Amino acid sequence: MKLITKELLKDIPNLYETENTKDPICHIKLFTPDSSWSWYITEISKENYDICFGYVVGLENELGYFSLNEIESVKGKWGLEVERDLSFKPMYLSKVKEKIK
Repeated sequence: MKLITKELLKDIPNLYETENTKDPICHIKLFTPDSSWSWYITEISKENYDICFGYVVGLENELGYFSLNEIESVKGKWGLEVERDLSFKPMYLSKVKEKIK
């Protein structure tokens, strides 16, 4: 897995573990350096480490499910691959939403 290390996976809740949490923690930020898309991961499937749930910033800003395998195949308009934001520190979803306004 290129985007998320095994060490980082340990701290991300399994799918549905935070579904009753009003303000879950976004653990990882993925982004396209040559477009405006970002994915903030709050949960991941511990079964196959592919399906994630989190906040997606793109055409619309919304919570939803997304596939790491698909994201790893995405290239932006200049051919750049999706990257993990190495400076991103886990933060509550409400704070993420404030920052991207």
